[in-house]
Amino acid sequence: MAELRVSVVAADHEVWSGKAKQIIARTTEGEIGILPGHEPVLAILARGEVRVTTIDGQVVTAQADDGFLSVENNTVTIVARNAELA
Repeated sequence: MAELRVSVVAADHEVWSGKAKQIIARTTEGEIGILPGHEPVLAILARGEVRVTTIDGQVVTAQADDGFLSVENNTVTIVARNAELA
């Protein structure tokens, strides 16, 4: 089963990193869902939740604002000015 390598970082520290099977984040264009095999994308984050569903089915939720989301080769990087686990 394919998986995503995920890193959620704030301006001054890493908030969460690990392997996941799904990401849902709020962007300036609306919510976006990321699954393994997703095409490369760069999106601007809107203030809101980033929900990471881990490989074992747990949901990790972070509040993030003023940043971006990048997807390439099953690697998801979420960088925000402010981010913290909810």
